[in-house]
Amino acid sequence: MKALLIILSFALMGGCASRDVVTMDEPTNQVFDLNDNDRDGVIVARERCNDTVQGASIDNYGCGKVKPINERQELKILFANDSFYIDPQYYNQVETVATFMQQFPNTQVTIEGHCSKTGSYEHNLTLSQNRANAVSSLLSERFGIESDRVTAIGYSYDRPVDPTHTKMAHTRNRRVIAELTGEDTTADMKWHIYTVDEQVK
Repeated sequence: MKALLIILSFALMGGCASRDVVTMDEPTNQVFDLNDNDRDGVIVARERCNDTVQGASIDNYGCGKVKPINERQELKILFANDSFYIDPQYYNQVETVATFMQQFPNTQVTIEGHCSKTGSYEHNLTLSQNRANAVSSLLSERFGIESDRVTAIGYSYDRPVDPTHTKMAHTRNRRVIAELTGEDTTADMKWHIYTVDEQVK
């Protein structure tokens, strides 16, 4: 009887083992492309942006991160009273804006003209517009920035930085502001301890 139980046990074990065996008549076809052609860590099946710059920060789909640009900068241009003439000594102020826009070709600029509160509102509205136009023209004609990337607007004396009526206040309020907006689409690079060595090669 004991021998019979042992024989039955082995038979049952053999039956279980035979059910666990999997036979494959045909190889499994790979549905998705798991290659990473541009070596950015994202497989082709998920890739939306090919040829990513190596070392660039990317999202889950292999696309470089885009950083918004929103910069306001006062141009240190001193206008004479009731004048929109830009003395050549201030051209470097405008050139700074042009250089930035050349570095980031997806940017636009709004040039704001402002006046001191002397004279009528309408006169200063025209004057502030002329000051903004003068800077805009300099950007396009001297520094090669496309005119469709430049907007000029005059605010008369609606936005003073100094609301007092001193001589210094009037000087400060006769000013031009450049507001730069757009996107930085250059590669946002990831840095690690070997980056410097890689650049030297």
